[in-house]
Amino acid sequence: MDVRSAAGDLDEAAKQKSQARLFWRSGRGFWRETQVAWWLTGGIVLFVLVQLWFQYKLNLWNRSIFDALEKKDGGAVWSLALSFGPLALGSIVTAIIIVYVRMRMQRRWRGWLTQNITNRWLNGGRYFQLNFMPGDHENPEHRLTEDMRVATEAPVDFATGILTAFLTATTFIGVLYFVGGSLEFDWGGSKVTIPAFLVIAVVAYCAIVSGSMTIIARSFVPVAAAKNQSEAEFRYALTRVRENGESIAILGGEEEEKAGLNKLLSRVVVAWQKMAAQYMRTTGVSHANFIIASVIPVILCSPKYLAGTMSLGEVMQAAAAFIQVQYAFNWIVDNYPKLAEWTASARRVGSLVQSLDNMDAIEKDDRVGLIKRTETDDVAIRLRNLQVNLSDGTVVVDDADIDVKPGEKILLAGESGSGKSTLVRAIAGLWPWGSGEIALKRDAKLFMMPQRPYIPIGTLRRAAAYPESPDSLEEKDLHEALEFVGLAHAAERLDEEDVVWSNVLSGGEQQRLSFARLLLHKPDIVVMDESTSALDTKSQNELLTRLNERMPDMALISVGHRAELEMFHDRKVNLVRKRGGAQLEDEDKADDMPIARGIDMLRKLWQRAEKAQSKAEKKPEPSGAK
Repeated sequence: MDVRSAAGDLDEAAKQKSQARLFWRSGRGFWRETQVAWWLTGGIVLFVLVQLWFQYKLNLWNRSIFDALEKKDGGAVWSLALSFGPLALGSIVTAIIIVYVRMRMQRRWRGWLTQNITNRWLNGGRYFQLNFMPGDHENPEHRLTEDMRVATEAPVDFATGILTAFLTATTFIGVLYFVGGSLEFDWGGSKVTIPAFLVIAVVAYCAIVSGSMTIIARSFVPVAAAKNQSEAEFRYALTRVRENGESIAILGGEEEEKAGLNKLLSRVVVAWQKMAAQYMRTTGVSHANFIIASVIPVILCSPKYLAGTMSLGEVMQAAAAFIQVQYAFNWIVDNYPKLAEWTASARRVGSLVQSLDNMDAIEKDDRVGLIKRTETDDVAIRLRNLQVNLSDGTVVVDDADIDVKPGEKILLAGESGSGKSTLVRAIAGLWPWGSGEIALKRDAKLFMMPQRPYIPIGTLRRAAAYPESPDSLEEKDLHEALEFVGLAHAAERLDEEDVVWSNVLSGGEQQRLSFARLLLHKPDIVVMDESTSALDTKSQNELLTRLNERMPDMALISVGHRAELEMFHDRKVNLVRKRGGAQLEDEDKADDMPIARGIDMLRKLWQRAEKAQSKAEKKPEPSGAK
């Protein structure tokens, strides 16, 4: 069964589960694996309770101050004014502490979860393999940054808000019950009594407002998801322009890039237009609630106040409690947009987790063929009955058999599109799909040299040491390696910060830097994928000659098209495209002795010319020479 079919089956099965649930499955590990999560959670609960105590005390103070004003009791007013300061200060400090603990939890949770998913994304070449897999995992960099931020910040805000709302509603419903009591009035000559009328009024009011918000904003989630996706695509396109600026400028592709970016930008604008419509609807409900909520309790309490059964202080206490309860109940009114944003972001993070789960499941799926990787003591590299497949099941390389001895240099040739790079990826372990066996020498160090070397962000020292730490290099070895590959002039800039070396170094210099890495890491097995294509023939020959002299025991598989490469290899293997998949054909030099002798002669002549030129350069010029 091909990989795409298996991934499609797994993807459809996984889609039956909520992607937001997949986010929670990954995110709750923060509480399982770290103690600080529970300390922070306990801190939030504790300080929410303290804040609620201050709110209740302020509610009682509100009642007392208005009663004192109604009675014109100056002494009581002055005493209450003095007591207000400590209550207000305590409430302010507690609110600040809650913000600190809440945001600390958000930072810690985001850091833990981002690291966890990023590690899964990087392990085993998943970041590369997902490019060829079906599923909703486009723009993973946006999912791991902006979507991850929203997905981890919002739940902490929601949890804190819901806890506060529940405790506040419970407390102040009690206040409304005891302060408001029952409302009695005449209706058609009969006396009607409504028990706990303020409680009934606030619950009914909150149900109307919350229901209205739910109906009006029901399409907020898909609109927010579409907006996030369009933003991610636009950001990715801008990054592509920056990374490929030289090629675009040389080809004069600015107008075409403008057209493409404008098209993506128009999608962003349309998405935000739809978001604006959603915000306008929710703002209408929210602002109406802000205006009406403070008036309703005063109107409801006015009959009892006018009848003399409620004091002014009790009316104001009930009004304040009513507002607290409706704010608690209608918490969703102010947070529905955030809830929609969170749902969209959590689903995007969850879909990336889902794709990573699918990749793990595919490796365990017996229906999908995987290349077997083993170790050997006999040779450096051994391919046996190797078949390399694309993700859709297409056979690229079929029935490949080859042995590469320690110190042997193999040139892998073939027409473009025959599958040389895919075979190289399989040897490196980046492409696991197919069948057969790839065996590497036990404990051997494998080093890959792609056509376009990766230059990490940071100093040139870090770029030269990559993928090892720059601290692992001796200063002497580093300078020697740079001089060896012709980059001695760059040694003075090893520790310069804020330099984008991938833009500063030319293509040829980047490939020279890759050879410097090779010398510094001293691997046992090297696989080069057209690693000298940006070098002129003379520079290529110089580097390969020195490399063979410096590292004679290194096993090498080199992909290349130049005829000059043959003199630096012991054997040439052609990847010949055939029906059912390309096959390796070993070009036996023993069957063609004149060619073999000719190549050996060329190699010796080249080495002699190199030595002669070196001596000429070292010979001092005669006195008076210009």
